[in-house]
Amino acid sequence: MNGKKGVIYNDVKKSVDDVLDYIGNDISFAMTLALGKPVLFINELYRRAKEDRTIRLNIVTALALERPRVKSEIEKRFMGPLVDRIFGGTPEFDYMRDFRSGRLPKNVEIFEFFNKAGGYMQTPAAQRNHLNSNYTHVVRDAIDFGCNTFGQLITCRKIDGKIMYSMGCNTDICIEAIREMQKLRAKGGKVAIVGEVNSQLPFMYGDAVVDGDLYDQLLQGPEFNYPLFGPPKESVSLRDYAIGLHVSALVKDGGTLQVGIGALGDAIAAALNMRQNENEEYNRVLKATGIADKYKTLIDRIGGTGEFDQGLYGSSEMFVDAFYQLYKSGVLKRKVYDSIPIMKLINAGKLATGQIPDDIIEQLLEVEGIHPILTKKDFKMLTEFGILKEGLEFKEGFISGGDTRVSADFGRPENRAALKPLLGSELKQGKVILGAFFIGPRAFYDALNSMSEEERMQFGMSGVEKVNQLYGGEELRALQRKDGRFVNAGMMANVFGAITSDKLECGRVVSGIGGQYNFVSMAHALPDGRLIMMIRSTRHSCGQIKSNIVYNYGHTSIPKHLRDIIVTEYGVADVRGKTDSRIIEEILKVTDSRFQDQLIKEAKRHGKLAPDFELAPEYKQNYPERLEALLQPFQADGHFVPFPFGTDFTPEEIVIGGSLKAFAKKKKPAIIKGLLAEMFRPVPSQAKQYLKRMQLDKPKSAKEKIMQKVVLSAMRAHGKLRNSSRSSRKSFAKEIAQLG
Repeated sequence: MNGKKGVIYNDVKKSVDDVLDYIGNDISFAMTLALGKPVLFINELYRRAKEDRTIRLNIVTALALERPRVKSEIEKRFMGPLVDRIFGGTPEFDYMRDFRSGRLPKNVEIFEFFNKAGGYMQTPAAQRNHLNSNYTHVVRDAIDFGCNTFGQLITCRKIDGKIMYSMGCNTDICIEAIREMQKLRAKGGKVAIVGEVNSQLPFMYGDAVVDGDLYDQLLQGPEFNYPLFGPPKESVSLRDYAIGLHVSALVKDGGTLQVGIGALGDAIAAALNMRQNENEEYNRVLKATGIADKYKTLIDRIGGTGEFDQGLYGSSEMFVDAFYQLYKSGVLKRKVYDSIPIMKLINAGKLATGQIPDDIIEQLLEVEGIHPILTKKDFKMLTEFGILKEGLEFKEGFISGGDTRVSADFGRPENRAALKPLLGSELKQGKVILGAFFIGPRAFYDALNSMSEEERMQFGMSGVEKVNQLYGGEELRALQRKDGRFVNAGMMANVFGAITSDKLECGRVVSGIGGQYNFVSMAHALPDGRLIMMIRSTRHSCGQIKSNIVYNYGHTSIPKHLRDIIVTEYGVADVRGKTDSRIIEEILKVTDSRFQDQLIKEAKRHGKLAPDFELAPEYKQNYPERLEALLQPFQADGHFVPFPFGTDFTPEEIVIGGSLKAFAKKKKPAIIKGLLAEMFRPVPSQAKQYLKRMQLDKPKSAKEKIMQKVVLSAMRAHGKLRNSSRSSRKSFAKEIAQLG
């Protein structure tokens, strides 16, 4: 910008002044999704646009992180202290607050390619301005859209005496975005690239490390070191655990895993952790639930139920806390290397991470990994990956170290033998995961920050152009991502195997396609890859239970010709390579039994099932009550807890939150009946700690008294209070009097 790069600013107002002076009043500002946004810069840029309506500001981004919004008084009492504790000190996006309250000025527009699931269902402006892009196409589409300014959150550290910067949590589209912005500049376009430096952001490695000159402006100073947004974990239900258990048995030791954020991701991680560290109990669960017997053939072919000797490698656009938990539990430990010959030898079982064999040079020659007469490039590779010791010199065809000097003509066996004293002890530069962005609870950030640099280097970060696809490095990435299990979630599946995951048939966007299609495509491109789509079999809608397995639906995210494996809480449907009638049958087997007959009737009506088709009796028991009965004995033994990897919630908040959430799903007559019954009861002593948390232990008004009864009714319906005898007439009369 103005011929200067890497200029450090400690004043965000001056930074915005200079951007506006250079770019002008027509700003299309691009930011990445989630955590990697420069909060203070965009807040100041937005403030200027509010003050000066001649500024035209387009904000092109995704997934703006927001504090939970509350509507009712009960929600306020529950969420208020929690929000202050969890999000305290983290600045909010001013443009989002105005957008939510309807106060966004007309000279400012927001365009997003992805949003929190369901976050904009009742927001027409956001629905109209949705940018529908595959994750790998976002930068291309943003450039076509006219973006001329880019900003991101970064961090810095001194490396070998020089200040270096890291993209930290978001390499996803940022690497490519800056590259494309520089191309625009080279063609004469005016662009600005801004980095907001926050010392609390973990310094990540891989492709995340860059020179400060990559940015025009670097905002640095104490005010930019604000606490990072750390959303709390979702609770994991028993049916989510059931899905996680099924998925865990389809994961092969020595393979690759991709999962996303949320309860389902945690359920999978918890099941894999159980498989690794409580293997006998894990197999008892699989036996008791019928998973082991019902899917034995499939599990033996593509998965497993034993401990992870080789471990897993993570290849996932989102590096979620679940992966860190798998790393801690000894599951995520298979290291990969950015070298085709090394990966060939590892996959063939001839080379291990922890030991360099004496015949490594012979092996590398055999796979044409090095030349018989060593080149400088070969020497660099051998040194970089630890095959040769550090500190060696390659000059004039000889490798020297200490008193040893060996000819690099490895066509001669005596030279290969003479090199052995110069071999390293173990491979270096291994990665246990390659991710493109991360977000998680603050404990996750703290864990990354507390690691040694050497340990954190195992967690590689790169752009989605590398993480989400094979193009540009097909041979290496296929070797690294062997036996890949690409696990995604959808909202609905039809009986033919098509998946709906991003929007409704009316056109309203629920979230966005994100990188889902990329991983679907990659699962089919890899010879040993499998796509696993997770679908919760039912949902609550308008007080009713509805099936998420449907005969047909008016919007498709992943078409039926890309079907593979569909998992619900009731089982696994392996539908790849099957006819329509077989696909329907397999999907019916994992459908909630309350909806199977109607789907069978519909399929027969259209000739997709034979008139005499009958579903086997063992698949007609798919009811939530039966599922819970199978898992509850193990839950009583301490398994399948709501938060398997800890939580920011207090014990009281877990009980209250779970009770109110379940209460809200009940039909209105049941709510009224439960509430009326609660009016006849005294306040149980066991409830006082929960009421105190809600500031309802000593209600001061009729309204507070009613809210108290709502909380008690919700807790009782959720099984958190013991039933007590009815109050006496006198006590009841007193309560009615208090209610006015």
